[in-house]
Amino acid sequence: MATPFVLGGSRKARANAGQPAKTRNILMPIGDATEAVDTLYPFFRLQEEGFKVTVCGPEARIYHMVTHEVPPNAVIRWDITQEAPGYHITAEKAFRDIRPEEYDGIFVSGGRAPEYLRYDKDLLRITRHFFETNKPVSVVCHGVEILAAAGVIKNRKLTTVAKCELDITQVGGVYVADPMVVDGNLISCRTWHDFNTPYMKLFVEQVLKLKS
Repeated sequence: MATPFVLGGSRKARANAGQPAKTRNILMPIGDATEAVDTLYPFFRLQEEGFKVTVCGPEARIYHMVTHEVPPNAVIRWDITQEAPGYHITAEKAFRDIRPEEYDGIFVSGGRAPEYLRYDKDLLRITRHFFETNKPVSVVCHGVEILAAAGVIKNRKLTTVAKCELDITQVGGVYVADPMVVDGNLISCRTWHDFNTPYMKLFVEQVLKLKS
């Protein structure tokens, strides 16, 4: 997949007559086995708003995405999601090279990648910055594993896929079994199946409210 590109700005930004809109920069950490829909939907959706999305990973290289879904017509029943190869995506920068103060928000996608990404000290440093500065944070599915490892969700309310409830509660967070949960600067979504207009719209609105 080509490196990120920026589409036209949002209608709201274009309506600001005579005032050039400040480009909002969103960070998207990924790794091998990041979930394809978790990643690609916000990747393109945020660019539709005129945001610059910077994909980053353990190294600046191409990564494998995967699909996670319980097969609806499996011959033998699956109690958990089946993983299959997906598309590829390029990380522009390595975690160690990211200066989080240059970004207005972070989108943490799911898949199997967070299982090992949560041990990356640079990614944890980056994640903590957005909570310390109260910048918008959006997380879906297994992405909560990164937040939990960063120690930033104690007493915070959020949702995730049901099998990751312990990742929230064992570090002092409050698990809510809803499709979407908003707790201040933190917006969480259960799985990509729950992606909806309010979810992305709220994240976009929080980013746009930031002072230029």
